Amino acid sequence: MSQTEQLNANYKYRINRVFDYIDQNLETDLSLTKLAEIACFSPYHFHRIFKFITGETLNEFIKRRRIETSALELLHNNSSITAIAHKFGFSDNSSFSKAFKNYFKVSPTEFRKQNPHRHTRISQLKSKNGQAYPDSEKYICILTNLKKWIAMNATVNVKTIPKMDLAYVSAIGAQNLQSAYRELMRWATPLGLLNKQTKMLTLYHDSFKVTAADKVRMSAAMLIDTPLSITGEIGVTSIPAGKCIVANFTIGVDEFEKSWTGLFLWMNENGYAKAEREPFEIYHNNFNEHPEKKAIVDFYIPIQ
Repeated sequence: MSQTEQLNANYKYRINRVFDYIDQNLETDLSLTKLAEIACFSPYHFHRIFKFITGETLNEFIKRRRIETSALELLHNNSSITAIAHKFGFSDNSSFSKAFKNYFKVSPTEFRKQNPHRHTRISQLKSKNGQAYPDSEKYICILTNLKKWIAMNATVNVKTIPKMDLAYVSAIGAQNLQSAYRELMRWATPLGLLNKQTKMLTLYHDSFKVTAADKVRMSAAMLIDTPLSITGEIGVTSIPAGKCIVANFTIGVDEFEKSWTGLFLWMNENGYAKAEREPFEIYHNNFNEHPEKKAIVDFYIPIQ
């Protein structure tokens, strides 16, 4: 690794600490001075490096994360809009509604009303192909088909999982996830950590429901049994023990979004509420080695 690559990896490692702190403290005051201290940079250099790595200023990043997380709260629990506004640092409903509408093009009330099944990807009230969302009759048909899809393609259980320790590399944007996995494997290979029993997983820090694909932050990760010495942009973290919906799929790579959407529908239909922990996938094979190019994968949704 060149000196420049080592420097960039070190910067990413230090910014990862900031990501973790922001994730755990979105409801508190997140000052430039405090976050620069966590990253061990001067405020001036931290501001420049953060924007270089994320493509956003610190204030832009925090504001977006708060708005998007508040949108998920609207979808996944029954808290009042006032409570959600105060939770994420807005002084009143008016300031929250203005910021929310500026981002999603609809008010918080309309957002919640137009997503009664709490799984639809709303963005700007358009589907991916730019067409308006279907009318109620077609929408019910879509829901029915999703329920059938889950029934036919998944084995779903509710389990209490143990704590899982991970080594990981962060990626911002779906387009960068594969390179994060390559970096993780480049680190793990000389340590002898890759074998048939090794479990790889993707941890989702943002949701594709409310975050643009090129800004979704994910971690390419692997389960580890013992504490390890880490270098560069490799980080260590853990998934806490807790209750999860766990669904096993054997699916094509183009069926992941449908599977996640259907599983969140299953969660709502069965009366479960998502916990404030991050969903993730654990892979059991290399889909390129499957005769039908299928991925054997478990999806985990943490629940209350």
